[in-house]
Amino acid sequence: MNDLHLDIERILLTKEQIENKVIEIGQKITQDYAEKNLLLVSVLKGSIVFLADIMRYINLPYTIDFMVVSSYGSQTKSSGVVKINLDLKNDISGKDILIIEDIIDTGLTLSYIKNLLLSRNPNSVEICSILNKPECNKVDTKPKYLGYDIPAEFVVGYGLDYAERYRGLPYVGVLKREIYEKK
Repeated sequence: MNDLHLDIERILLTKEQIENKVIEIGQKITQDYAEKNLLLVSVLKGSIVFLADIMRYINLPYTIDFMVVSSYGSQTKSSGVVKINLDLKNDISGKDILIIEDIIDTGLTLSYIKNLLLSRNPNSVEICSILNKPECNKVDTKPKYLGYDIPAEFVVGYGLDYAERYRGLPYVGVLKREIYEKK
């Protein structure tokens, strides 16, 4: 049996650090979206853990929906072409959309999603991300709510994966280079 923790070079954010930040963000969303028609849009699969946690700390009515998107190109570089694999199920006009994301890397896909949703006549579209890699950002996708800026390293855990593994780790850790550079 493979112990996934052994593949981690170091822990970047502990379970406690993440939980404290999620509580703080949830309280701020509760204040900011009182009296609004809040729809949380989770970008699957990575954001599902963050969505599940943040929902517990937003103390007001809201609905949720999901999107699955993919970027085409090589494994190390996005082509900038985004394909919607699963779109929202309901009309979002007149709603206040909060995109729930796990990590902002280049920001290209998230920018595409935000512009797509804006074209559907919502009241507002904002971004909430637990992680951001500012060194990697190619477009300005400043989230309204942000957990942590992190260095440009390959991270897993708390919903983030490599080859569909490591999502369940309760922390965010830097994956050992030899794991993802195997040939």
